[in-house]
Amino acid sequence: MNTEQLRQVVIDALQDVKGIDIRVIDVQDKSSVTDVMVVASGNTARQVKALADSVVEKAKQAGVRPLGVEGEEHGEWILVDLGDLVVHIMQPAVRDFYNLEKLWGEESPAAAHEK
Repeated sequence: MNTEQLRQVVIDALQDVKGIDIRVIDVQDKSSVTDVMVVASGNTARQVKALADSVVEKAKQAGVRPLGVEGEEHGEWILVDLGDLVVHIMQPAVRDFYNLEKLWGEESPAAAHEK
């Protein structure tokens, strides 16, 4: 599965659980660790966990096994590492504080990438 297909699987998984303000950030020229970051918000720890679970489940169904999942115990910020694509799911206050979109440069709404 290529990165573009995986990106769409992740976006669909986030939208299925009502992820908020889903953004796609291309970092292939800025990071040696990953090519794409997807950032989304959930209003509560429970929703953040549900979003992460949805991403992991849909990725596995598509044949991609996550390399790691971090932050599940607290539910404020969960990172799902899918190799060439990393998903950051945060509660709004945490997202505002860390502002990954600004840190990593150009941000684009996920809807702009949908086909």
